[in-house]
Amino acid sequence: MINADIEIILALVLLVGTLISFILEKVSVDMTAITLLGIILFLSSLSFSENWPKLTEIMSVFSNQAPLTIACMFIISAALNKCGIVEEATSYLSKFCIHGYKKFMVIFLLLVAIFSAFVNNTPIVVMLLPVVMSLSRKLGVSSSKMLIPVSYASIFGGCCTLVGTSTNLLASGIMSTSQIYPHMETMSMFELSKIGLPLMFLSLGFLVIFGKKLLPEREALTNIISSIERKEFLTEAVVLQSSPLIGRKLSDTGIENLSGTRLLNLLRKGKSLPFNQNDLVLESGDRLVLSCKPQGIVEAREMEGIDLFNDSKLGIEKVSSEAAVMVEALVGPSSNLISMNLSDAQLRSGYNLTILALHRRGRNLKTRLNKVNLRSGDTLLVLTPESSLERLRNSEEVILLDSPPQPAKNMKTKAPIVIMILFCVVSLAAIRILPILVASLIGVALLFLTGCIRPREAYRSIEWNIIVLIFGMLALGVTMEKTGASVLIASFVGKIGMEMIPREFQIIAVLLILYLLTSCLTEVLSNNATIVVMAPISLEIANQMNMAAADARAYVLTVCISASASFITPIGYQTNTLVYNVGGYKFGDFMRIGIFFNLIYCVGTLGLVSWYWNFWSWE
Repeated sequence: MINADIEIILALVLLVGTLISFILEKVSVDMTAITLLGIILFLSSLSFSENWPKLTEIMSVFSNQAPLTIACMFIISAALNKCGIVEEATSYLSKFCIHGYKKFMVIFLLLVAIFSAFVNNTPIVVMLLPVVMSLSRKLGVSSSKMLIPVSYASIFGGCCTLVGTSTNLLASGIMSTSQIYPHMETMSMFELSKIGLPLMFLSLGFLVIFGKKLLPEREALTNIISSIERKEFLTEAVVLQSSPLIGRKLSDTGIENLSGTRLLNLLRKGKSLPFNQNDLVLESGDRLVLSCKPQGIVEAREMEGIDLFNDSKLGIEKVSSEAAVMVEALVGPSSNLISMNLSDAQLRSGYNLTILALHRRGRNLKTRLNKVNLRSGDTLLVLTPESSLERLRNSEEVILLDSPPQPAKNMKTKAPIVIMILFCVVSLAAIRILPILVASLIGVALLFLTGCIRPREAYRSIEWNIIVLIFGMLALGVTMEKTGASVLIASFVGKIGMEMIPREFQIIAVLLILYLLTSCLTEVLSNNATIVVMAPISLEIANQMNMAAADARAYVLTVCISASASFITPIGYQTNTLVYNVGGYKFGDFMRIGIFFNLIYCVGTLGLVSWYWNFWSWE
């Protein structure tokens, strides 16, 4: 028989290893999650200990209603997107641009928050990216003054309802399957509203009044070259076998005299050479790593004897610069290009384009571009003929930021059907006629039957990496609960609050520690991973403090808000990551403005929860 302490240690090792993998991002989160699930299932199948969860207990995570509900909400969001409802609403609002930045932002951000309360907020932000680029030009302000507010407003709205974000659906599923509080009900549709709505209005007011001053003056890439010139991209050029540059000194080639071009590295047979030496002579096959303004990229393409980005090895032809336009394309969260390198993506053959450069998280990458695996949020600078532009825009592989998408005309008639189905799903779940899973499944079936979205489009809209992540983390949660690792962590957190704080403030002190711990985790992990770890721990802490199920809900709702209220880093929440590259932001820009909203949500959540549950007079 294996000692129980070893089982706890093993569970904690899996937890720490998973968190480190998420932070380092050496592999994708879904790959980490499925590896974690495989390890747990392997150990469970060996039945090596009574305190380690059995195989049937781990397999029970697949009966959790949250992942399937989340998948259904992705499909409903996709149907709204296809009908162009959000774009139509924002297009109508564009006429209010004449009233100036602040008045327009009040209406616009409120609309974003309302939509995000009932539709998954990540697709909302994805749909609005090109719209915001267009609106910023009409308002005469930099897009960086609008993109972070849109991301934050979507988070504000997502914290108000059960379906606003997948985090809340996951927490609801964990509440209903808790072994500690076996009779705890799932979260109701508007249970979070009493906390989320006051914080949303307060935060929107602060954002509108002070946001313009706190946000940086930067510009994202658009189809206007003068705007593109503000950002540098990393690209590569290879010296061809027949190049006239072979045998010439690097200083005589004129490469470094190209507009806005800097030579960062020179690679020969896989080794980096000291390219700052004036007598260095170029050879066939030399790879030049260049940091270029877009105009420098165009000029480099026209140099005789070098092949930009080694297009010949990628099996693609050059696109004529004179017959093409340069646009910025964002890799979306559900793109098929994620985890593929540019060689495998074969975009040129499908869409007649050339990828000129790649930009990621505010920095230029320093590796071979054709070997870089794409991630959600990556920015690609592409050169494509105007005739291929619309085909690329409709591909759903990337999001073009040159202009707002035009909703398909033949789908406008379906918009009322989609809105009615969403209303019915929310209403049936809100008054508890049907569970949210049943209501959303019926809603998806009706979308299929009415032709609002085709099954293939629906399945493509689901972010399967999130679903895989959820199952892996749910399995880890079962393991931690069964082995006692959750009890150990809960005891440690509770001990800090109960031993150092007077009796009358212990409940609030533990609540504060729980909020701060969740907040720290969600700034470096995904909100879904954070809630799956912290929701069971919050219930265990409540149990150790002898709280009834009704009061224990307060702790779960608190970590729900905290897990989504991620404002001070661009990597803590997916919507922040999406606007990070597009807005040309720096890492510190989020901290400069986000710290205020972290404080508002921390103080506001603790105050409202303590007031609603009468924790101020707890005895």
